[in-house]
Amino acid sequence: MVGYDPRMISDVDLLDSYSRAVISVVESVGPAVVGVSGVGTGMLITPDGYALTNSHVVSAVKTYELTLRDGSSLKAELVGKDPHTDLAVLRASGAGLPHARLGDSSRLQVGQLVVAIGHPFGFQSTVTTGVVSAVGRTMRAQSGRTIENIIQTDAALNPGNSGGPLVDTRGQVVGINTAIIAMAQGICFAVPSNTAQRVVSVLIRDGRVVRSYLGITGETWPIHRRVNRYYHLEQDSGVRIAHVDPNGPAQQAGLKTEDVLVSLATHTIKDVDDLQHFLTDWPVGIPAEAQVLRGTELLKQTIIPVELKS
Repeated sequence: MVGYDPRMISDVDLLDSYSRAVISVVESVGPAVVGVSGVGTGMLITPDGYALTNSHVVSAVKTYELTLRDGSSLKAELVGKDPHTDLAVLRASGAGLPHARLGDSSRLQVGQLVVAIGHPFGFQSTVTTGVVSAVGRTMRAQSGRTIENIIQTDAALNPGNSGGPLVDTRGQVVGINTAIIAMAQGICFAVPSNTAQRVVSVLIRDGRVVRSYLGITGETWPIHRRVNRYYHLEQDSGVRIAHVDPNGPAQQAGLKTEDVLVSLATHTIKDVDDLQHFLTDWPVGIPAEAQVLRGTELLKQTIIPVELKS
């Protein structure tokens, strides 16, 4: 064949495979994506009208309306919001509505393909693609609290994308788009779906999230195998304390930066997710024994969490 180049065939096949993956995601998740009162994006997460979006989106308006992909609208009410994770839940009346499913964000890998769907600048059902640029980032919420395990992506996001889904190629929502860096290109952030699953269940049940507060910022940190064996620990990682708030519960209990937190009240703390889960569930004001590694020494300190304020 004159002019035949086998590389052209492989390039076309590759493009088709990529396109098919994106199209499949849009077909499965797109119908669940809604505009929120013209200021942001959300997604239906149950067939009876519960919708997930950003706290800063619902705080920007006083009445709520969800616009579906077919142009129809549903009046909605605020179920609850959590400024500390920038998440909120709305409820619209309906049945048999299209809905998206939250996946497992802990399985995300750097370089993995992701798709963002949203309503930037009011342009309905806009689709962009990119990769997971990094995981485990931290970001300040508008409340001032540090949100841990943030996903960084280069999928093109703009004002109005806030609250929309970040989706993997299996059609699982792995993040809720929350922020962009206005002066940068390709640096955008999403709250991980594992955080969202915990927050959503509490908001639907209670309307608000009451959290215990220790006054630390940390990161997941490996524990040396010899230390692990010596103390018979049931984990190979903990949370290394990067910052201790002055006069906070952690400082009052004697915890220091570079300590590695391994348990709280017999709850194993392997990573930041474990720590946040504990703080969401543990009652305010109830003492908890903290085990920390300071160098190669295992210490036990009693810490009394206080309520995290907005």
